[in-house]
Amino acid sequence: MAKVYVFLADGFEDVEALIPVDVLRRGGVDVITVSTTEFPLVESAHGVNIEADIQFEQSDYADADLLMLPGGMPGASNLLAHEGVCKAVLGQVAAGKKVGAICAAPAVVLATLGVLEDKKATCYPGFEKSLKENGAQYTGDLVTVDSNITTAEGPAAAFPYAYELLTQLVDKKTSDQIAEGMRYKHLMA
Repeated sequence: MAKVYVFLADGFEDVEALIPVDVLRRGGVDVITVSTTEFPLVESAHGVNIEADIQFEQSDYADADLLMLPGGMPGASNLLAHEGVCKAVLGQVAAGKKVGAICAAPAVVLATLGVLEDKKATCYPGFEKSLKENGAQYTGDLVTVDSNITTAEGPAAAFPYAYELLTQLVDKKTSDQIAEGMRYKHLMA
């Protein structure tokens, strides 16, 4: 079973974190939410308090198949300010393992850390300057996959992003079945 850690920092965008968690868990992925604060409760950008499964210090993340970074502000900035998150992401990329980031996180975290150099990526409109300044090719797509890094544009991309990650971690058939069961395919018809 694939294992995913979702880093939650105060100010994370609700749907960008929780839709992928929901979709991946429905698909049989072991998803663990991680508080990057000193408390288990993390406050979203819209004032929703989420109790994370673990606190950051409770894992070394070496067993991760995917590390996921929700966007939102100041959530993405808070992730970048967390030394442990940055170290985990850099280690994951160096090991050639998967990283997912959505909204502001591709630009604020991944581009700043230098892991998007010479890669295609997308992000929330208005943050693309950081991608370009750090050597990435901005696509403007809802979801962009380049090698082991998957990026997504923003809240509206949360479902296609989640299904793409599920396809990568499990398979397309499972992803399609979950999308159908959640009526996402109906929306796209």
